[in-house]
Amino acid sequence: MATDDLAEPGQGEKDRNFVTSLARGLQILRCFRHGEATLTNTDFSDRTGLPKPTISRLTHTLCQLGYLVQDHPGGSYRLGAGVLRLGFSVLAGTDICERATDVLRDLRSGANPYLTVALGEAHRAEVIYVAVNRSTENVALTMHVGSRLPLFTSAMGRSILVGMPQDRQEAAIEAAKQDLDLGKVQLQDSIKTAQDEYDRHGYCTGYSLWRDDVHAISVPVPSPQDDRFFGLNIGGPSFYVTPEELEKEHAERLKSAAHELGMRP
Repeated sequence: MATDDLAEPGQGEKDRNFVTSLARGLQILRCFRHGEATLTNTDFSDRTGLPKPTISRLTHTLCQLGYLVQDHPGGSYRLGAGVLRLGFSVLAGTDICERATDVLRDLRSGANPYLTVALGEAHRAEVIYVAVNRSTENVALTMHVGSRLPLFTSAMGRSILVGMPQDRQEAAIEAAKQDLDLGKVQLQDSIKTAQDEYDRHGYCTGYSLWRDDVHAISVPVPSPQDDRFFGLNIGGPSFYVTPEELEKEHAERLKSAAHELGMRP
C-alpha cells in the first residue's frame, strides 16, 4: 500500500534531491493494470492512498502533457500517446532489443510450433516484455511487447532476480512489499528458491508458476552496454509444451542465446 508521500525505497525524506510530485505523477501512470483501458480519479485515489484533490491536480497535469487522455470532462482516463512515445524511445535506445530479433527467431525455430520466446526487463515488482517472437498457432500465449509478468513468480522474473546484485534484489523486494503488500521473508524465499534452481541447472523454471496453463524456462542476460538486467525465456501452453521438452531440447540453446545477447557487439 502506498503512503501519502509515495516515497520509493531509499528515497523520500532520506534524499533531499527526491522530487515527491514527480514520484506521485509516475505512481498515477503505474496504476493501470493488465487489461484495464480506463481508470477514474477514485480508482487512482484508492490505489495510491492520495486524497482526491491531489489526484485531480495530477491527472489534470498528466492530461496537459499528453500522458493521460480524459474521455470527457469528469470522465475516466486512459493512457495517452506520450506514454507510448516514452516506451518506444526506451526500446529504440536499447541495442540488445535490436539484436534480439534474430536470436529469438532462431531460438523458436524447431518442430514445436506452440513455443514463444521473449526478452524482458524488470520494473519494480514486474517484468515487461521488450522483445517477443510468439507462436502463431490458435492456441498460444497471447504475449506481446509491453506484456507484464510478476517478477517473483514467473520463470523470467526469477531469472532476472538471480542475475541481479544484492542491492538490486533488495530494491526489488522493497518495491514488491510496497506494490503487492507481500512479506519480506516470502520474497526472500522466492529469490533463494530461484538461486538454488539456477545453481543446479543453469536456468529457472516456471511450471504452472505464473499461470497454471503455462510452462517456461528462463535465463538471465546482463546488458553488454550498462547495468541493466534482462531475462530470456522460452515456453508455451502446458498441454503442448512439457518440462521434459524444454529441459532436454531447448535449455542448452537458451543458454547459448543468452550468452550471445549478453556479449558486447
